[in-house]
Amino acid sequence: MKSIQLLLLFVSVTLFSQENIETTFIKKTELKAQSIVDIDNFGTIYYLNKNTLYKKSDTKTLSYSNIQLNTITSANAFNPLKVNLFYKDFNTIIILDNRLAEIFKVDFNTSPLYKNVSHTSTGYDNTLWVFNQDNQQLELYDYKANKTRVSALPIQSNVIDLKSDYNYCWVLTKDYLYQYNYFGSLISKLKNNSFTSMVLNNGNLVLKAENTLSYLSKNTQEIIPIKTPKLLINQFLLTNESLYIYDNEILQEFQLKTN
Repeated sequence: MKSIQLLLLFVSVTLFSQENIETTFIKKTELKAQSIVDIDNFGTIYYLNKNTLYKKSDTKTLSYSNIQLNTITSANAFNPLKVNLFYKDFNTIIILDNRLAEIFKVDFNTSPLYKNVSHTSTGYDNTLWVFNQDNQQLELYDYKANKTRVSALPIQSNVIDLKSDYNYCWVLTKDYLYQYNYFGSLISKLKNNSFTSMVLNNGNLVLKAENTLSYLSKNTQEIIPIKTPKLLINQFLLTNESLYIYDNEILQEFQLKTN
């Protein structure tokens, strides 16, 4: 009987500990940016301002802009050696090296494998994850070989966001959150409870719904609310155990207590 009581106590404590994830304030930094792209382990900040990508470290600031393509729809700095910029209006992706010098241009309008792309993210090697609006499919595209390596089954829902690392790709739609491996196989599917955007780091996701954030740890299907101060969350990022919240003027850093 005593062992059963101890087991019930352990289960109740475990469940209680999963009710939310606490945060501890670390610091805040003034920053003027249109949007923040990424913050790496060394504190280097990638951000967009007036259709220019900036890479700011403690010692120097680099920048890249393309007047011909103009508006940057999205940017991805997961691989700092192959930073990519997506210009949706021109159906074009620019690949940059770690000095923000252009090393490759992908123009889907002139490619024999025409694709009408709405979302894109970094893949492994010389690949990009792209969502093709014409066939409603997630595709892993090899931009150097100009071929599609894999195609997932069509998604019958509006895609809101797309994030990836070398092994997996997550697609957030109006109805579900899908996770795919690099073979294009669906490995998980979760109901979307009003989430509108997400960030990814080390296989862990932070998702936003209105002005609240939640945490989805890798290899789990339990979405846990994150307890944050009452802040305007215009943007958020995750780097290891550091959660960043940006309100278009101040960048605040918090430590996540996930254990």
